[in-house]
Amino acid sequence: MTSDRSSLALLRAALDLTGTLDLRAALQNFVDRACALTGSPHGALSVLDTWGATTMLIEHHDSPELPTVPGVLISLIPTGEALVVNDPQEIDEVALPPATPPFLGVSVLIEEQVYGRIYLTGKPGGYDPSDVAVLNALAPAAGIAVENAHLYADARRTERWISASQNLTTTMLEGAEEEEALELIARTVREVSRADTAIIVLPSIGDTWAAEITDGFQADSLLGVVFPHEGRAMSVLNEGTGMIVDSMARAQTMRLPALASFGPALYAPLRSGKASAGVLILLRKIGSPEFDSSELSLAESLASQAALALEIASARHAQDVAALFDERDRIGRDLHDFAIQQLFATGMQLDSAKQLIDSGEAVSSAKLSQILDDSLASIDESVRQIRAIIHKIREPDQNVGTVERVRRETSLTRSVLGYAPSLLITLDGVEINAEEDLEPRRIMEFDGRIDPDRSDDIVAVVREGLSNIARHAHATAASVRVELSGREHLGMVRVSIADDGRGIDPDRTRSSGLSNLRERARRHGGTFTLTPGIGGLGTQLTWEIPLASHARESTH
Repeated sequence: MTSDRSSLALLRAALDLTGTLDLRAALQNFVDRACALTGSPHGALSVLDTWGATTMLIEHHDSPELPTVPGVLISLIPTGEALVVNDPQEIDEVALPPATPPFLGVSVLIEEQVYGRIYLTGKPGGYDPSDVAVLNALAPAAGIAVENAHLYADARRTERWISASQNLTTTMLEGAEEEEALELIARTVREVSRADTAIIVLPSIGDTWAAEITDGFQADSLLGVVFPHEGRAMSVLNEGTGMIVDSMARAQTMRLPALASFGPALYAPLRSGKASAGVLILLRKIGSPEFDSSELSLAESLASQAALALEIASARHAQDVAALFDERDRIGRDLHDFAIQQLFATGMQLDSAKQLIDSGEAVSSAKLSQILDDSLASIDESVRQIRAIIHKIREPDQNVGTVERVRRETSLTRSVLGYAPSLLITLDGVEINAEEDLEPRRIMEFDGRIDPDRSDDIVAVVREGLSNIARHAHATAASVRVELSGREHLGMVRVSIADDGRGIDPDRTRSSGLSNLRERARRHGGTFTLTPGIGGLGTQLTWEIPLASHARESTH
């Protein structure tokens, strides 16, 4: 009867194991059941990597007073057999302390490969063949539970990768800049793969390839690292096939010391068609789980989609450049056919007046006055034509008010930042809320005080400031304030953009965006400053210019 009850308990334990989809929960259940069925106060499961090192340790403790089991004893557990030690003197291989508790160990196999080792200790009276039978019965059930958990995790992981791939491709096709897109690729793939570091290797100076985009752990120290021609990255680039490295720290050949502090690695080519544009490298810290073949396939697929999206974005950029050249040609023709011809005719009129004066002949003041009036009219017409041409080349939404344009810029940045920047627009100290019915009058008054040139600069400052946050700040919050006070030459407009990120890198050499903002302030007689951002973190840029009289500007 007791034997039947034990068999029934063992069957229930095995069925319970195979019904768990969470890996850690399944393994903990395995250890707990093994201890309960054998009467062991202590048990542990050591999950092993390719090199035999423990990557996960699951333990059960009922009696912490038990002496420690020698590690060498655990390593002696044979594959496919049990190791039972009730008397330390029974082990010939090594000398064990007399206080070594009774010990039972079994290897857990999955597809005939050692997945880990489970060992039980401390059973009063020692272990017998019935205890071995319990572990031998539970171990296959644990193997099934592990396989089920891996299959479930693979399905969830594939779902995450597909969703990330769709979001990534959509964002890039919406018109992201190349550097911004690459940074987004690195960050997204690192997060979805549960990697610690992501590197994108791209062409560098001459025929070298370097880490141009880095994200995550040790990202700053890896940026700019040049990859050797005979290394793994170049092999992946040339062959167009990814690879998995179980441990960079244990690799027999390591040409890049900077990577020796990492464990598992995955290399995937950024490949579109037959050409590889770069290499995506994912790294995990030492002791982390290794990448598997399903992750490699997903990474290769996502990298190929990203490369294709970048290629399309590059083609669109080339198309935009071609359109820009066409537009310049049209502007040149318009200037030549209209304004320049008009000014040329005006010059001829003034030249004829000069010849009349130089000839010494009597010329009536009325005739000279008529020539000068016609010349001034021609000049006014030329100015009108030039203004009309300039009006045509303004951005498409220039006729939209400043308030709406700023609101659009902050809204569009949400997809890149992952959150919406806060926006505050004030007129003479009173907040403007575009959602309320009473605000149109204030919005019209705000827009009416700012001329088109300053409106363009305000929008450009907001766009550049938010772009810098998205590309470099790694911030979790951002704010935009646009404040307008006073009228005409006594008024001021101030734009403040702040974040809580990592601030401006003092070693960063590329600062053309900030230089542009400084120049935009200078030409209006304003100021541009950088101070600490939200909560003393990150950066706040403040751009302030005076409002000049429309009447005064029209005379220049």
